[in-house]
Amino acid sequence: MTFLDKLIAFDKNLLVQLNALGSQPWDTLWLTITNQLSWIPLYLLFLYLIHKALGWKKALALLIFTAVLVAFSDQLTVFIKNTVGRLRPNRDPEINNIIRILKNNKSFSFVSGHATTSMAVSLFMHLTLKKYYKYTLLFFIWPILFAYSRIYIGVHFPLDVTCGAILGVIIGYVFYKLSLKLLQKLDTKLETH
Repeated sequence: MTFLDKLIAFDKNLLVQLNALGSQPWDTLWLTITNQLSWIPLYLLFLYLIHKALGWKKALALLIFTAVLVAFSDQLTVFIKNTVGRLRPNRDPEINNIIRILKNNKSFSFVSGHATTSMAVSLFMHLTLKKYYKYTLLFFIWPILFAYSRIYIGVHFPLDVTCGAILGVIIGYVFYKLSLKLLQKLDTKLETH
């Protein structure tokens, strides 16, 4: 058995154990958490905090930049999923009859787009806003809950969300560095007008 085989076996066993922690009274909560629309108040909070800290012109620029970040993250994870081709837990014949499945996704599993994008946006917002607000580390509650919800409902393995979060950190950091250049150019334009 190769290292990769052992890692995948460990990942499947861990998924079975974590997924088994779920129970019907909690299902609605985790289905709500996994729904991207449920997080609209958080997105609005990000927009409000950026506007309050940087003004509406920079807030608008960062809003567009964040939309590009989300689109890039989404497309990159789709590309990785289609390249790797790992079956989701709910479609994996080795375990799909022994786990709780609350959603029946059909696309591939590795890496988690939810984990990648939520971590990228959270890190981007944290780095952008930390000098203006004290508690920006709380932003990371979102990707943690979001990632676990994917395990809970039976559509991602722990390795999917872990690697997705790592990828999200890289994307969030790169986009933050690029945003500094964007904001610098915007400052220069605003000063000349």
